[in-house]
Amino acid sequence: QVQLVESGGGLVQAGGSLRLSCAASGRTFSSYGMGWFRQAPGKEREFVAAIRWSGGSTYYADRVKGRFTVSRDNAKNTVYLQMNSLKPEETAVYYCAARPLWGSATYDYWGQGTQVTVSS
Repeated sequence: QVQLVESGGGLVQAGGSLRLSCAASGRTFSSYGMGWFRQAPGKEREFVAAIRWSGGSTYYADRVKGRFTVSRDNAKNTVYLQMNSLKPEETAVYYCAARPLWGSATYDYWGQGTQVTVSS
């Protein structure tokens, strides 16, 4: 059973930084693609960033390019999302997700989410 546990959320001022972590367990993740999503109150969940576990290829939503960085630590089975220059409108619950293959259309596994609040 795949388990994803996010941590690292909190309150930060606009322009500040946070690093989210996603600890993955239950499988060998070498073929997996890992993603970060967020959902603000009253809005649909949106894609933020993704990383291919094997090789480390990354992909970002346009609105976070240049400010967010997704990375992984193979030894710790952990994926990170470094978020810099945060904006108030990026206040949301951030979710980690996993898909068994990098090319899969859907993410099969989700974490419980971690709240990020950016004050103005």
